[in-house]
Amino acid sequence: MSNLNGKKIVLGVCGSIAAYKSAILVRSLIKAGAEVKVILTASASQFIAPLTLSTLSKNPVFTEFTDGGTNWNSHVELGLWADAMVIAPTSANTIAKMANGNCDNMLLAVYLSAKCPVFFAPAMDLDMWKHKAVKRNIELLHTYGNILIPVEHGELASGLVGDGRMAEPEHIMGHLEDYFS
Repeated sequence: MSNLNGKKIVLGVCGSIAAYKSAILVRSLIKAGAEVKVILTASASQFIAPLTLSTLSKNPVFTEFTDGGTNWNSHVELGLWADAMVIAPTSANTIAKMANGNCDNMLLAVYLSAKCPVFFAPAMDLDMWKHKAVKRNIELLHTYGNILIPVEHGELASGLVGDGRMAEPEHIMGHLEDYFS
C-alpha cells in the first residue's frame, strides 16, 4: 500500500508548458490512493484544461475565489484540508509571489493559508533558473519551510538544454512517498 493512501493533496498548477505533466501527476496520486484537489492559475488554464484535471481528480478544479456565481471557494478550508500542498509546475512568477507574500489569486491565497507542508517543483528556462532573483526567492522559500523538488536537466521548451525542467511526475511522487514514510 502506498504512503499516499488516504492523503489529501492540494495540487497547484502554474502557467508553464510543463503543466501537461500535472495530468500525469494527478493520475498517479489518485492511483496511489490520495484525494486530490487542483488549483489552476489563470495562465495555467492556457496550457491545460480544467476539465482534464477535474475528470482525473474526480473533484472540481479551483481557478477563482468564487464559482462564477454566489458561492465562495474558501482558500482557508482548502489550506486546512490538505495533508500536503504541491505546486507543480511552479513558475518564476509564482515563486516570486510566494517569497514575497503576494496574494493575487486563489493558488497564492491557499498557499498563505496552508498549515501543511508545501512542496514546489519549479519549471522555467535555463537563464531564468540561473537568475539571482530566482535563486534568492527560492532561498526565502526554504527559510519558510517549503520543500524544493529539484529541477531536472534536459531539453527545455526554448530548445536549450540545461537545468530548469520540472521534475518528472514519478520523481515528485517519490518525494511525497519519502515524506510520508
